[in-house]
Amino acid sequence: MGRYRVVEKFVSINGEARCAGELACFIRFAGCNLNCSYCDTRWANEEKTPFVILSEEEIYEYIKDTGVRNVTLTGGEPLLQPDIKRLITLLSKDITLRTEIETNGAVDLTDFINIGNNVTFTVDYKLPGSGMEDKMFLENYNLLRNIDTVKFVVSDIKDLEKTREIINRYKLDERLQVYISSSFGRISNEEIVNYMIEHKMNSVRLQLQIHKYIWSPDKKGV
Repeated sequence: MGRYRVVEKFVSINGEARCAGELACFIRFAGCNLNCSYCDTRWANEEKTPFVILSEEEIYEYIKDTGVRNVTLTGGEPLLQPDIKRLITLLSKDITLRTEIETNGAVDLTDFINIGNNVTFTVDYKLPGSGMEDKMFLENYNLLRNIDTVKFVVSDIKDLEKTREIINRYKLDERLQVYISSSFGRISNEEIVNYMIEHKMNSVRLQLQIHKYIWSPDKKGV
C-alpha cells in the first residue's frame, strides 16, 4: 500500500489546460524540487506545511465520492511522491475517470507516460523568468503524446522568445496542445497576443488562469 503526503483535496473548476472551465477533483501533494520565482503554491512546498498521509485506496475513494470524473494530481510536484506510480495505475484502471497530472518538467516521465490513455500530462517548460530553466528534463518534450499538453508561463518578451524557440525545436505545435499564460501581473495578455500575431504562432493558445479571475489569486482550495 502506498503512502502519499496530501496537503489539499477539493472540487473546483479546472483553471487551466485542456479541461479549463470543467469541474475537477484536485489532489494536491506536498513538496517540490523547484522554486519558481512566480510560484503560487509555495506554501505547499514548505518543510513545515501540514499534510495528511493517505493511501491510494483512500484517495481513490475520495475521488469517487465526489462524483466528479476529471481528476487533477498537482502540487508541489506530484511525481516526487515515492509511490505515485501505484496511484496513477489505480486511477488508470477506472475508465470513467480522466486523470491529468500537472508536472513541472523537471522529472523524467519515462516510467509514467504510457500507463494509460485516460491519464494525461500537462508539462511545464520553465522559462528564464522562473529562474528554473536549467532544471528542465529536456527528453520529456520528445516523449509527449498528442493527448498531452505543454504549458509556458511567460514573464516578459525574453520568455516569449524562448517559448517560440522550444516550440519549434520539439515541433510541439504539430504534435500536441500548447498553451501560453502570463505570469500573473508581470506581462499583459495583450502583449502576448501581439507577439503571437507578429510571429504567426498557429495552433498555440493563450490561456487565462480562470481561477485567478473568479477568486483571489492567493486563495487556497480552488
